[in-house]
Amino acid sequence: MSKRYLAVAGLSVAAALLVPAAPASASTANHPLKLRQGLTLSLPSSWKVYGKGDWIHVVTGKCAKPKGEYFTPECRGFWVLGPAAIKVGHELNPYTPDRPFYSATDVEPCPLNRKWSQTFNGSAAKGLRQVGPGHKAYYRAWKGTCVTGTGKARATFVQREWYLPKSGVLVVDSWNTPGLPGVLKHATWR
Repeated sequence: MSKRYLAVAGLSVAAALLVPAAPASASTANHPLKLRQGLTLSLPSSWKVYGKGDWIHVVTGKCAKPKGEYFTPECRGFWVLGPAAIKVGHELNPYTPDRPFYSATDVEPCPLNRKWSQTFNGSAAKGLRQVGPGHKAYYRAWKGTCVTGTGKARATFVQREWYLPKSGVLVVDSWNTPGLPGVLKHATWR
């Protein structure tokens, strides 16, 4: 059987909610992450899925203990967010691709070091990006800076976002996760 047929056959599970896939075994090359509206991402087996519903954290590297609805500083990975997260995606107001995803009204810690705060300094890139066949996401890359309490810049990062408004899916990556654009480009839809 072709991989495409198997992926399509595996999508018969209800796709109305974001549902994390079962952990993959060490011998599996990829494992599916089934999402809303029939979207499935084929993740490398080393990537671990935490959370469920509208707040899914995919950890791709070093991370002590991911926790919380959103944000775990110093935890390499990205977030796959659904409608509840999108509803509060800009300082407790609805997310739009015109501003970076930022789900709090206070100062959030820098993704690189929890002792620093993060600020955003404008867009580094924007456009449309392919997410599986026949689907384009609004893509934004936001320039971020990590600052001390006195405002001294300590590090920079880029927060990349892929937003599919009709499907109610937002992917947020502050770690420039290698392979993530390819995973999204080669996603499947039922």
